[in-house]
Amino acid sequence: MTDPTYADILCAALEQSALDCACAPSDFAKGEHVVTISRAQAGARRDLSLPHAFDMVSYGSNVVASVREELVPAAERYLTGRSAQECFVPPALHELGALLAPFGLRIGCQSEYYLPDPLRMREWDCAYALRVLQRGDFCALYLPQWGNALCAARREYDVLCVGAYDGDSLAGLAGCSADGERLWQIGIDVLPEYRNRGVARALVSRLAREAFARGKIPFYCAAWSNILSQKTALACGFVPAWVQLTAKPVHEKA
Repeated sequence: MTDPTYADILCAALEQSALDCACAPSDFAKGEHVVTISRAQAGARRDLSLPHAFDMVSYGSNVVASVREELVPAAERYLTGRSAQECFVPPALHELGALLAPFGLRIGCQSEYYLPDPLRMREWDCAYALRVLQRGDFCALYLPQWGNALCAARREYDVLCVGAYDGDSLAGLAGCSADGERLWQIGIDVLPEYRNRGVARALVSRLAREAFARGKIPFYCAAWSNILSQKTALACGFVPAWVQLTAKPVHEKA
């Protein structure tokens, strides 16, 4: 994609979410909530475990719930009478947990996703040398301290990294995962002793530029409680785009 506008980027994200949620892109802008039967289909994000048992996505206007067929009545009951915002906050989530429990499910991941706004994007520098790393350069970096930048369970989708080096020592690492055909997700790790020195925003902003240069759209995910990660996204020109909640089996880690 050459010089995309934010409208272009948002359109691509909506098309991706439609594949992920088994719906139409226009469903995310409807005045009413939408419930669909979740299914695995070509083009869905590779980091998702499809089909979902129970998943909710909102771009702000409404909620699209993508669920197992037997959970459709529970999803409709939960969504009825609630705004998109109310569906994702306590005490409503306590009610959702009670609805999910008989199905052996509990509330799992809750995340906020960010898209780059080209008019806000800026590149930051830091005190350490930044190096672009191709697959052959980061194959030995699948270590616990880089667990957000790289994913050992899906290493075939890790396509690009930028490292911050203090001499020969790696201080921070940002990685891109090819989760979609057009959308690459950015993950970031900075060693504790190097935090609060601008390393994260330097890595994320540089990696975003590298993704754009390859015709891809970078996107960023942060937990609602991770304020520092959210500040990094905003400083680099990413803006909040959608939120997502996914249920998990009670025996499975969130």
